[in-house]
Amino acid sequence: MSGGAINLAIQKLRDDGFISAFDFEINVNYTECDRSLGAAVGMDFMRNRKMDVVIGAPCQDPMEIMATMATYYQTPLLAWGLVTDSKFTDADRYPYLTNIMANSLSLGFSLVKLLEMMDWDRVALIYEQSAQDYPLSIINDVETAINEYDSYSVNVVVKQALPSGTTNDAQYISVLNRIKARCRIIIFVIQTATPRRRYLRMISEQDMVSEEYVHILLGLRSIGFVSSGMSPVWDVSPDDGWNERLKIAATRMLVMDLSTDVPDINYLNTFTAQCGAQVVNPPVNCQTAACLNASTSPPSAFARSLHDVFYLYGLAITNIYNQNPANLENSQMINEAMQLSFQGLTGEVSINANNTRVPKLMLYALNEKYDQASYMNLTYSLDGGASVALGYTNEASLWYWYNGHRPLSVPVCGFSGTDCPQSFVDQYGALVFSIAGVLALALLFLITCFFYVLRQKKLERDRIDAEWQIPLVKLQKPPKRTKDGLSKRSLQSGPSNITDTSKMTFDNTFSNYSIYYLDKDPVLSTAHPASNLFRSDYDTFVKLRKLEHENVNKFIGMSIDGAEYLSVWKMCMRGSLQDIIGQGNFSIDPFFMFCVIRDMAEGLKYLHNSFLHVHANLRSGTVLVNESWQAKLTDYGLGNLAEEKKPMKRRQLWMAPEVIRGTLLPHQIEKSADIYSLAIIASEVLTRKEAWNMSERKDTVDEIVYRIKKGGPNPPRPDLDMDGVEINHNLLILIRDCWNEDPLDRPSADVICNLLKNMMPKKGNLMDHVFNILEDYTTNLEVEVEDRTKELTAEKKKADVLLGRMLPKQVAERLKQGQTVEPEGFDSVTVFFSDVVKFTQLAAKCSPFQVVNLLNDLYSNFDAIIEEHGVYKVESIGDGYLCVSGLPSRNGNAHIKQIVELSLDFMAYCKAFKIPHLPREKVELRVGVNSGPCVAGVVGLSMPRYCLFGDTVNTASRMESNGKASHIHLSAASYTLLMKHYPNQYNTASRGDVIIKGKGVMETFWVFDRNNQFMGSSSNSGYDKEKKKSNDSDSSPDSTPPSTPPMQDVKPDSPVRHRKPPIPSSPTFSKRSVSPIVEAKSRDIHNEETEALYRQFRRQETLALI
Repeated sequence: MSGGAINLAIQKLRDDGFISAFDFEINVNYTECDRSLGAAVGMDFMRNRKMDVVIGAPCQDPMEIMATMATYYQTPLLAWGLVTDSKFTDADRYPYLTNIMANSLSLGFSLVKLLEMMDWDRVALIYEQSAQDYPLSIINDVETAINEYDSYSVNVVVKQALPSGTTNDAQYISVLNRIKARCRIIIFVIQTATPRRRYLRMISEQDMVSEEYVHILLGLRSIGFVSSGMSPVWDVSPDDGWNERLKIAATRMLVMDLSTDVPDINYLNTFTAQCGAQVVNPPVNCQTAACLNASTSPPSAFARSLHDVFYLYGLAITNIYNQNPANLENSQMINEAMQLSFQGLTGEVSINANNTRVPKLMLYALNEKYDQASYMNLTYSLDGGASVALGYTNEASLWYWYNGHRPLSVPVCGFSGTDCPQSFVDQYGALVFSIAGVLALALLFLITCFFYVLRQKKLERDRIDAEWQIPLVKLQKPPKRTKDGLSKRSLQSGPSNITDTSKMTFDNTFSNYSIYYLDKDPVLSTAHPASNLFRSDYDTFVKLRKLEHENVNKFIGMSIDGAEYLSVWKMCMRGSLQDIIGQGNFSIDPFFMFCVIRDMAEGLKYLHNSFLHVHANLRSGTVLVNESWQAKLTDYGLGNLAEEKKPMKRRQLWMAPEVIRGTLLPHQIEKSADIYSLAIIASEVLTRKEAWNMSERKDTVDEIVYRIKKGGPNPPRPDLDMDGVEINHNLLILIRDCWNEDPLDRPSADVICNLLKNMMPKKGNLMDHVFNILEDYTTNLEVEVEDRTKELTAEKKKADVLLGRMLPKQVAERLKQGQTVEPEGFDSVTVFFSDVVKFTQLAAKCSPFQVVNLLNDLYSNFDAIIEEHGVYKVESIGDGYLCVSGLPSRNGNAHIKQIVELSLDFMAYCKAFKIPHLPREKVELRVGVNSGPCVAGVVGLSMPRYCLFGDTVNTASRMESNGKASHIHLSAASYTLLMKHYPNQYNTASRGDVIIKGKGVMETFWVFDRNNQFMGSSSNSGYDKEKKKSNDSDSSPDSTPPSTPPMQDVKPDSPVRHRKPPIPSSPTFSKRSVSPIVEAKSRDIHNEETEALYRQFRRQETLALI
């Protein structure tokens, strides 16, 4: 019945100038929409007859079989009719299928977009029962689209089929009543005109045509409100009495369908009139009874889609033939050629990359004249979205039959009409005060949050600003030198706050910079008059700190809390390029000259590509040279700060003419001005003379600047006198281009870097060049060797000193000679253990670096005290300290006195010690001392350590762990030894019996201080003066109590009890302890977090020692 559409399509193609080189042979077979028949027909056409193209069945079931076969036989397959299921859009599964019909899933997404626009979230889905399940497949895809749409949720309250036939009205009414009780937005799919008219009649009878209802008809047949006979859906002839009533019911209906607009109306009328008669004509030549009688019947609803799909195929093969006729044998190319657009009888046809039609859907409604009008254009894209183009300026025109008001998903009075809302006062009067209170609290909460966020932002901004803000007190002037090169401060005058490693001498003169020490490291600074800084300046300083490049000097920060601002930069030891040239030290070869110019160009390129975009202060004085003779640009990004109160006129010698002539602000200077300045600096490097050779010129600076400003055809420029040095001529040309009078003719930094890369002297690699330079200095080799030998000797002495600090001298000497150090037993030594009290709590208040600095300051002074008493420091781990006296050098019985004196001096120092970042906190020690025999030996190969072994060490550790803060805890053995050989020289007291882990009950003793009546001047403590000062302050009325008050178990007035000390046990080798402090720590530290922190500090101390 629809075959005549192919004949008409062939005729139109020829009339339009296509397929002139083609003749068609058409073989017709029928599937009756049956899957098995579809498989048989497909097998016959594709395998047996090997057809060039197959126009598939207009039904979805046989089409699925034929599409699969087309993939196997690689035969182009054309789809039309009812083939709208979304599964046919899978190009990977059906690569040879081209579908002229839009898929129903895109229709579903477009519908959900409409529902979202209209704020309809409650719908019913109903469909006509059909043998081909065409309406059901559309409804299923619509439901899929509703479920997959993320941005808007739609609730499907009813999904049901409408009964077919005309006799079961009761079932039909049951379906409508179910919908009537649940929703007002009804989406329905009915394929043909008669069931549609019946639907209008049934909703009229059930009073479902009021202003509350919206009935949305979905279709993909480009029909809209009209039937296949081009008459309205409600109209039949002769009138059965329902035409007028159904026309009123149709005003409550919206239609979403493919565009029905056909540009050539005349051709559409011709097609409608001739389609049935053309079926019997060649090449279709259908001679069945149905075909012979088709001339009296109107064309089917899908005849126009058959016409368009064949017209599409004709366009594709014509395009391929015009390009390369041989490609007609390539099915894939034919498939790709059909991805085009044209105006067909089903509206605008556009095939996408999946060879499916791009749906251009229209939303139709009846206007005031009962004519079909389009109010919305919805286009679906492959990414799953739908774009909407409105056909109205006022939405009220769409709802003309609803008095200009959009219907609601849920009526105001509910679905039953009994749930009309109460007045505002009746409904919400009880909640007004509570809501007002909640709103007030919410407002207060929002205000609080607002100010909290502001405060957090301010704190974050202050934290970021603190990264570049440098307090003036942290910038220290280097020590001045006397004529003989020594510091004016004597080494004995007191400790310097600059370490010896940072006391460097600067042979170069920094004429444009001042030298300071920041955190013991030398830095350079420039002064700027104090001025108002804005938020934008602060942001600029933050960004400047983030600039990192090997040819850009690091910006460290600004000091803005002094009388003038100081910008701080990283130290470059060789000074500025201006100073080096001015001192006449620039006697280097052309290769190094080229490297310096290249470094400057690379740094300028980086700045031009950064947020600064321009240097704006480039001159030889702002080019620094580091130890490796690498040039680095500095003084960038500070254009808003005046460099000095009265800038020197000489700086105009590096400025571009356009900058000198105008009054440009730094942010107005162009990149070309930096290129000019780069060329002037390059001339200084090549000639090894200052800019413009002012020392040998008769012109003054003012005269040269005036001539530069005047310009002219031959503007003045520096002379490039190479003085016999061979320089690449292209480099000289490049420099002259860079100082061109016209800024537009100057090359950019990128171009300069590329040209310099190509000009790189062909002198081998850098190592070869260095070896050549070394050969030139062979005459001075003996002097160099002698100097290096002296330096080696000095370094060897330093290494010996370092080794002597790690190991005893006699042990270190034997190890250096490669000898084995055997363990050695000592009959009587005194072992000292100390630990910082509450170190874990103290460390929690500090950063890791502050903890390391605290321990470094504390133990550095402890080491000095140890050297005064001749005690050997075994090791320190974290906050633990282990010392011993009596080994490796035996000293009789003096070891007990040395350890006690050491302990007292430690206590005196800790009492006066202040923590810089925690001034209110005090450092207190817990000291344990024990005397007896032990064994000492070297343990380890890669990092040898001198360790102690024996029960004496373990008991000393027990004394420390069972001691008290700011107290010296002695064992009975140490106390007996002290009283026997140094009686009445120290104030001591018995602590009493103490239960010691692993030892049982032991009597232990306290040592409080020295007995000055018996000590006399025998004490060698360097802290007596400080101790006396502390005692004097303690005796004042406002002073605090002594730091070591008597314990509760100590009776100051009671006589000292003397017991016979236990006989010290001999050293044992069965219980060895490589690190006694680690053993003590493992016993005392039970908290896992404390153990982790302790291990961290142990590693930091080890690194510091290395």
